[in-house]
Amino acid sequence: MEWTSKVGEAVNKAVNSNKVLNVVLLGAFGFLCVRSVQQQRNIQVLETEKDSFLNSNKAMKKAMWDWKQQLFAEADLPNPLLPLSKLKSIYGEVQTAPTSSGGDAQKGDGKSPASAFVV
Repeated sequence: MEWTSKVGEAVNKAVNSNKVLNVVLLGAFGFLCVRSVQQQRNIQVLETEKDSFLNSNKAMKKAMWDWKQQLFAEADLPNPLLPLSKLKSIYGEVQTAPTSSGGDAQKGDGKSPASAFVV
């Protein structure tokens, strides 16, 4: 019984001691500093990866643009493999005439149908 009371008193002194509190706070601060440094390193790695992805995306876009321009240039030659009109329809540069199967689908007056807005 005497042993447990000594342990209880020691714990009580430790809890009320400023030194113990300071050590716990210093440990928490140290842990937060280490975690912050790790997160900062992770952010730097992610930023360099982002820059790398942006550069590779720009390079791919430029390559695709060059290929498209080359295809259009080849379509202007006398006997092209693909005619220019087909290339434009593939790339969506030409509006194809919409086909209407019903009479009410398009009236042909050029006006868009009014949207029903109810408050």
